[in-house]
Amino acid sequence: MSAAETAAHQHVETLYSHHHGWLQGWLRRRLGDRADAADLAQDVFMRVLARQGRGAPEAIDTPRAYLSTIARGLVVDHWRRRELERAWLETLAAMPEAQAPSPETRLLCLEALIRIDRLLDALKPAVRQAFLWAQLEGVTCREIGERLGVSLATAERYVAQGLRRCYDLRYA
Repeated sequence: MSAAETAAHQHVETLYSHHHGWLQGWLRRRLGDRADAADLAQDVFMRVLARQGRGAPEAIDTPRAYLSTIARGLVVDHWRRRELERAWLETLAAMPEAQAPSPETRLLCLEALIRIDRLLDALKPAVRQAFLWAQLEGVTCREIGERLGVSLATAERYVAQGLRRCYDLRYA
């Protein structure tokens, strides 16, 4: 390990020892669950380590603000995942038992839903909306263009961007 890597790891170690307890309490207040807070606190520090490894600046002027910014993103991801899980479980509960997928298939479907959600969230809002209208509601590109106030060509490009991202996800 180089001197720079050693210094980066020591910095994260110090950050962890000084702020882990505070961060875990901060997360517990937002999540209402000690175990989830502990898991997310660890995830925050794993992200800090990963950023340090990619050459992120070692010195952090406001460590709690830095950590809470990372944590906020993880909390949003956590709640979105929970909402997806809840919706998936409701869908499964509504299925006749004979048609219900196996536990392995259920997990694979849930993981796919989470990946799709992340993919859609990464799209620009207009692109995401156009793609969802086209895929879920069968809205034509002409209608999408009218709804969004863009040209037909732009609406087609938006839908194509969403499809391309899904294609990329499939082969990632």
